[in-house]
Amino acid sequence: MANFGFTDLTVVEPYEAAWQETRSAVGAEDIICSAQAASSLSGALDKVDLVIGTTSGQRRTLNRELISLEQLSEWLRDRPRAGRRALLFGSEKTGLSNEHFSYCHALVRIPTSARCPSMNLGQAVAVCCFELARRSGNEESAPNVGRGQSAGRDRGIPTSPPASVQSLEQIFERATRVLDQAGYLKPEARQATLIKLRRILIERRISSYDARILGGILAQIEWKFQNP
Repeated sequence: MANFGFTDLTVVEPYEAAWQETRSAVGAEDIICSAQAASSLSGALDKVDLVIGTTSGQRRTLNRELISLEQLSEWLRDRPRAGRRALLFGSEKTGLSNEHFSYCHALVRIPTSARCPSMNLGQAVAVCCFELARRSGNEESAPNVGRGQSAGRDRGIPTSPPASVQSLEQIFERATRVLDQAGYLKPEARQATLIKLRRILIERRISSYDARILGGILAQIEWKFQNP
C-alpha cells in the first residue's frame, strides 16, 4: 500500500500476534499505526459506499459482475464519485466466502495461470494497488478516499447520493427481523436466503433517500408485529 500511495487500511479480526509484529514494517509505519481493526466485516465497511471484492474466479459460481483487473480503473470512473470506495481481500487461506461476496457491488479478478490461480495475499494487494495507481494518476491513487456530494438534478428533482453499505446493512438487519416474525425464513434455507437478500440490497444501488423510505416502511411493519 505504501509503495503505491494507499493509506486507508482496515483489518477484520486481525490475528493479534501477527498484527503487532506487522507494526515494524519499514516505510509503512504511518499506515500500520493508523490502521483500524474491526470485529466484523459490516463494521469495517461503515461509511463505505462502494465495495469491490477480489477473487481468482476459478471453480465458483459468482453471481456478480466480474471485472478484469485492467478494466477496474475505468469501471470506477464510470461510477458516481460521491462517498468512499473499498477493495475487499479475503484471508490468506480461504479468500472471500459467498457471504462476503454479498457485501460487494462487483468483483475483480487478477489474471493468473489456471494451474496456480491462488495468490499470496500481500502480492494480490500489491498487484491491485499498482494497477489502480498506474491508471488513475496521483490525484486518484486510492479508490476509497474520494468524498463528494451529488449536485445533479433530473427534471427539477434533487438527486440523492447512493446509500452507504452501513445504512443498507441496517435495513438488512431490520428486514431479517421482519421476515423472521413473518415466518418467511425457513431453517434449512435461512443462510442462503439472507445472503441473497443482502446481495439484492447491495446490487440495486439505491439512493440514501430511498434507503430512508425503505427503512421507515420496515420499521412500521416491525412495530405492527410487536403491537398487534
